[in-house]
Amino acid sequence: MKVAALYDVHGNLPALEAVLAEVPDDAVIVSGGDVFSGPMPSATLARLRELGPRVRFVRGNADRDLGPYEERWRARYEWRKAQLSPDAWALAENWPLTINLEVDGLGETLFCHGSPRSDLEAITAITSDERLREILSGVSHRAVVCGHTHHQFNRRLDDIRVVNAGSVGMAYEGRPGAYWALLGPDVEFRRTEYDLDAAAEAIRQTSYPDPDEKIVLLTSPHTAEEAAEVLEQRALEEAR
Repeated sequence: MKVAALYDVHGNLPALEAVLAEVPDDAVIVSGGDVFSGPMPSATLARLRELGPRVRFVRGNADRDLGPYEERWRARYEWRKAQLSPDAWALAENWPLTINLEVDGLGETLFCHGSPRSDLEAITAITSDERLREILSGVSHRAVVCGHTHHQFNRRLDDIRVVNAGSVGMAYEGRPGAYWALLGPDVEFRRTEYDLDAAAEAIRQTSYPDPDEKIVLLTSPHTAEEAAEVLEQRALEEAR
C-alpha cells in the first residue's frame, strides 16, 4: 500500500485541507499525532474523522491531557480543554502509541509520534547513532516513521530506515507550507502551499489565545537546523 503520513497538524485546518487535496486517492492516511494543540482542534479532528476507515490514527502527546502546564502554556491548555468534548478526549486517549503497516517498497513499517516507546521522546536529524540505537532497541521493522520534532529527515541506522514526515500545521523548515510524506514505493517528502493570509484570518476569527504568536510561527518558521539543535539539546537534558 501507499501511505500519506500527515503528522503534527496542530489544529491548523487550512493546512490540512490543502494537503488532503493533494493526497492520492489510493493512499491510506496515517494521522501521526498532535491533531490538537492549535487554533481549530475540534474542526480538525472532525475533518479527519470524515474520511472514515481510510485514516489510521496514532496518538501524539498533544492528543492527551498532560496538564496542568507551566504558566506560559496554561491559557492555551485551558482553552483547548474547553474546545474539545469529553468524547473527543476519550477517543484520542485510546489512539494507539504505534501502528504497523506493510508499505510498498519499504516493507513492515512502524508509525509512531515521538519514538516507538514514547510520544514525548524526540528524534531529530542530528540524534546520535548511539542514542538512536537505544531508542530503536527491540524494533524489528524495516522502517520507522515519526514526527513530533516538526522537521523532515530520512536516515538509516543499521538495517532500519528512520523517517520524519514533517509537520502539516506548524513546520520547522525555514519556509512556510504544510509538510508531509508520501510513502511507497520510496519516501517522497512533500511541501504543500496554502493561503497563509486566509489561514491567519481564520485563526484570528477563533478565540485562540495570542493568535499572532501562532501566525508568526506559520509565516516565519524556524529552520530545520535550528529546530534540530534546540530539540536535540532538550532531549539530552531530559534524559539525564
